[in-house]
Amino acid sequence: MLIAGFPAGMFQTNCYLVAEDRGSDAVIIDPGQDAAPRVREALAEYDLTPVAVFLTHGHLDHTWNATELADEFSIPVYIHADDRPMLTDPGMGLGSALSSMIGDMTFVEPEKVIEFVDGEDVDAAGIRWAVDHAPGHSRGSVLLSPDAAEVCFSGDVLFNGSIGRTDLPGGSHQQLLDSIAAKLMGRDDDLVILPGHGPQTTIGAERASNPFLLDLPDANKKGRFGL
Repeated sequence: MLIAGFPAGMFQTNCYLVAEDRGSDAVIIDPGQDAAPRVREALAEYDLTPVAVFLTHGHLDHTWNATELADEFSIPVYIHADDRPMLTDPGMGLGSALSSMIGDMTFVEPEKVIEFVDGEDVDAAGIRWAVDHAPGHSRGSVLLSPDAAEVCFSGDVLFNGSIGRTDLPGGSHQQLLDSIAAKLMGRDDDLVILPGHGPQTTIGAERASNPFLLDLPDANKKGRFGL
């Protein structure tokens, strides 16, 4: 499986392109602020045809260029229903302190939006994707796990050495910990986590050293994939 990623925008949000191989269809994950030009460059470099945009959640630093790219390539955007309203009203997920940065900018939904459903499998770019609803950072955060590799795109649920912030509207620290415990801690130590910000990690590394996870059930035990 081919995974190309890069940080974009003022928040250095990781945007990913995922495909079976060069010259095939691809999914774009979390094209945030200023991601579009680099997405186009990567599509050309690897000779990829985009077929969908996947959003791990609705915060603007992950969605900023989603409509632009989806409408340019006539492809759907996938997002959980609980975060879909942020596509047109990103301020509702930012709170008063951050909302000022968007000023009077207007945002519109893509021409086609498909809502992720917890526990479903989505077929895109020749890959079957498992979708797990993992609220806490936002109400509609999801984990995306392709069947073609032992990786999980965690958005802002889990980071290398940390977890997502929970002080924005819709956030809940306890709910985020519960989501991580239920949807991630039972997976194999070798599972690679590709987060929304910062470097990649593994479940094993986070189980052993992430200070936010040490008190979670089974945090110090080797897990198995699935619950």
